Amino acid sequence: MVHFVGAGPGAPDLITLRGKKFIEEADVIIYAGSLVNPQLLNYAKKGCEIHDSSKLNLEEVIDIFKNAENNSLDVVRLHTGDPSIYGAIREQMDELEKLHIDYDVTPGVSSFCGAAAALNMEYTLPGITQSVIITRMDGRTPVPEKESIEELSKHGATMVFFLSSGDAGRLQERLIKSGVSNDTPCGVVYKATWEDEDKFTCSLKELPDKMNEHGIRKTALIIVGKSVAQSGYEKSRLYAADFSTEYRKGIDA
Repeated sequence: MVHFVGAGPGAPDLITLRGKKFIEEADVIIYAGSLVNPQLLNYAKKGCEIHDSSKLNLEEVIDIFKNAENNSLDVVRLHTGDPSIYGAIREQMDELEKLHIDYDVTPGVSSFCGAAAALNMEYTLPGITQSVIITRMDGRTPVPEKESIEELSKHGATMVFFLSSGDAGRLQERLIKSGVSNDTPCGVVYKATWEDEDKFTCSLKELPDKMNEHGIRKTALIIVGKSVAQSGYEKSRLYAADFSTEYRKGIDA
């Protein structure tokens, strides 16, 4: 059996109880060494076989799966954050299906949630935005034309950029050319929830310079949108005294 497990954003106590249980029981662990906090491996039992996938290609990962299956061993494939977001798990699951190896997925806390917690922010503020766009800049991995920065910027929603902190200048340039005001609030969180976490807020105009000041070029999320300011929002109608719900009758209703 192969268990794809979301490791969470970084802090070892932010893994789910189910994910921790699978790690404790695993005979083999394959973890994304470039992103997953190695402290999570402290949960592994003595004698567990551990592989760092940052040094492996897909075929080598699949070979480990096959060898474990042939020896009736349980595997944990440990991915950073939640494995459904930029986790490259579909290609692994397809190979497992071809090999008739059973697998399941345990979700994890995504780093975009960890980043919001680090900034004490709410993404979906009434009157500001009710949508969050999770995306990335194109690079060696292309982005569909309809999902370009220019197209997504038209929505005015909060935008969370993964895998884009290495070229903040190009991101800033493309956002401004797309019509995003250069005074738009931005938040940057480096290694959210890790011990060496770094974070700051600034305007879009200041973004590249601030990232250079902090020495941030990778492993960071960039959040762009009015919600970063955490001001000017409307209070939720759900908790308004005159708002009736299935569970509570409004005072003046």
